[in-house]
Amino acid sequence: MSLTRRSFLATGSAAITWAAAPASNDVFFASLTELSARLRKKEFSCVELTRAFADRLERFGPRYHALALSLRQAALKLAQDVDGEIKRNRLRSVLQGVPYGAKDLFAVEKQVTAWGAKPFATQVFDYDAAVVKKLAQAKAPLLGKLTMVELAGGPSYGAPSASVTGPCLNPWDVTRWSGGSSSGSGAAVAAGLVPWALGTETNGSIINPSAFCGVTGLRPTYGLVSRYGAMELSRSLDKVGPMCRTAEDCGHVLAVIAGGDDRDPDSAGKSFYFAPEFVRPLKELRVGFAPVDFDAGAQEAARPAFQAALALFRAMGVTLVEKKLPELPYGPTVRTLITAEASTAFRALIESRKVDQLADQVQIDGLKNGLKVTAADYLKAKTAQREIIEAFGQLFSDVDVLLAPSWSRVALEALKPFDSAPPVPTPPADRGNSSLVSASNIAGAPALSLPCGLVTGLPVGIQLVGRHFTENTLLALGMEFQRRTEWHKQHPAVA
Repeated sequence: MSLTRRSFLATGSAAITWAAAPASNDVFFASLTELSARLRKKEFSCVELTRAFADRLERFGPRYHALALSLRQAALKLAQDVDGEIKRNRLRSVLQGVPYGAKDLFAVEKQVTAWGAKPFATQVFDYDAAVVKKLAQAKAPLLGKLTMVELAGGPSYGAPSASVTGPCLNPWDVTRWSGGSSSGSGAAVAAGLVPWALGTETNGSIINPSAFCGVTGLRPTYGLVSRYGAMELSRSLDKVGPMCRTAEDCGHVLAVIAGGDDRDPDSAGKSFYFAPEFVRPLKELRVGFAPVDFDAGAQEAARPAFQAALALFRAMGVTLVEKKLPELPYGPTVRTLITAEASTAFRALIESRKVDQLADQVQIDGLKNGLKVTAADYLKAKTAQREIIEAFGQLFSDVDVLLAPSWSRVALEALKPFDSAPPVPTPPADRGNSSLVSASNIAGAPALSLPCGLVTGLPVGIQLVGRHFTENTLLALGMEFQRRTEWHKQHPAVA
């Protein structure tokens, strides 16, 4: 069904059989860029678009445990302003008038921001997070807060149910998890409840749910996007980024939310101009990969999808180069940093004993034990982080990008603890780049996750990782990949 202004008003969102239409013709699964163009053509108003998505989010969000708080009224008020601007031909960025959702760790003035956790269920801030304020200035209506793993999963947790709202369910199969910790953001975009969403990543929390839910997720360079007004989990690792339908959408969002901010002490002080057209020709780009990641290092059923994606990058004209991460303590380093910094950030929660109200015992124990990390161990981890950053710089002297599966397998079951998952086959002696998510997060490098197939009806994704501040290169490669594939246009049946 093509959602024209007439059909929008005549049928209302609740009467539409969403999954019956091709994704390219269905407003709920259209890209941010497509919706922006249709708003400017006046096919429908911003108020109509916002109301339809608000209806859909409120109707289906609870089904997936994806909606933390609806912000319908404020979104509609902003949408009215947008319609006035478009009528006067006062046009802003592509984001103008296209609604979105935000992970529930971003402060929104006078609204509950619960961080996915019972002890903070009534928490209210008197200001907006930096990214929320920038998006309001760009006239993007915020439809609602989206669910998350409690306290963004720090320092660890034992099951998908580690949230005050329960496990966020995957729209492709509600017996499966949508991923963590930006779980609601991944599920809401996948199900067409929002056109795009804000997430955060400390150690895979954009890349993982993007892969599990079949959406496109961008983790920017550390410090490129201000974290002011976002819950702090690990100051050394936290990053803010978009989860969208396409790589192009991610680029448009990053152009608005990036920028220096004195209120974030680790801000890089840089802005971002989305200009993939100025990236070097693909034939001049060198893409590193480890063959084992696409074979024995991946779930057997997923290997054909990963290998087809690798073959497509070869067909795109890039030079593929075998490249592996240097042997460094990625796992111990990321665990020590997150454990020590999360426990410091939540020291008051731990000492008040309200930490015992959390849903996940593994997380409760991890936060308590984090206070026992010694200064020597923490400084050792910080030293290792500097070594990893230097090693990444040397690694990218030979290649422009690293390519690997975003996650080596499909989504986990939603109602079982992680330790009850079927045993993983003995990993190959050659570990390839299996530590890329942790390694690149420690290094503060940008990454882009792209849907690359369906395995037993569940999405899998592939990730591109680059040197600092090379988001345009990643996005250009992602856009070309998506010009040649249809995986980003697939969506689950939500009806």
